[in-house]
Amino acid sequence: MLQATDWAFVFGNLDYLLAGAVVTVGLTLTSLVLGFLVGFPAGAIEVYGNRLPKRAVATAGVILRGTPIVVIMLVLFFVVSISQSAFITATVGLGLRSAAYQSQIFRGALQSVDEGQMEAARSIGMSRLEAIRHVVVPQALRRSMPGFQNEFTIVLKDTSIAFAIGLAELLTRGYDLFTQSGRSTAVLEVFLVISAIYFVLTFGTNRALDRLSEYYAIPTGENA
Repeated sequence: MLQATDWAFVFGNLDYLLAGAVVTVGLTLTSLVLGFLVGFPAGAIEVYGNRLPKRAVATAGVILRGTPIVVIMLVLFFVVSISQSAFITATVGLGLRSAAYQSQIFRGALQSVDEGQMEAARSIGMSRLEAIRHVVVPQALRRSMPGFQNEFTIVLKDTSIAFAIGLAELLTRGYDLFTQSGRSTAVLEVFLVISAIYFVLTFGTNRALDRLSEYYAIPTGENA
């Protein structure tokens, strides 16, 4: 049952929750950047690479996509111990998992560019690498925007998994509040406020990415 005293307690600690939201946003951004830096080359290898690297990248992607993110994070922090920093460990875990998904977004975008674009670039003297870099990749990046937007939302929500390794992100800080002595009745109020913050972050970033996607969308008839 919602209680006025619990609402007062939650709003009295809103700055504590918002500090967790800042960590959540930072973790989302660093994870997506790592995912892009690994995922884009991986997607290109799956399209243009030779058989062995293509198979290695595809296998790694299947393993990462098939493993729960909480397991990846726990292994990186408690088994492999890649860093004593929970933030760095969470970034690597979320980043690698995001790379596995982003590689498929970029693979699909690269394959969607018509073969005629490559042939036209080669016919004016470009090497295969130059044609990929200057003709295919710019179009593929624009076409990957909707898929990347979806991945952004998924990574943002998955940052709450960092709770498992003790990172003081939004969910962890909410847990800290309602487990304080005498505050166990504030659970619902805390989760309602946390949900509202996640909604604002998700809605706001999606609208911003919608605008970005529309701005960079390939005009109708460009592929004709």
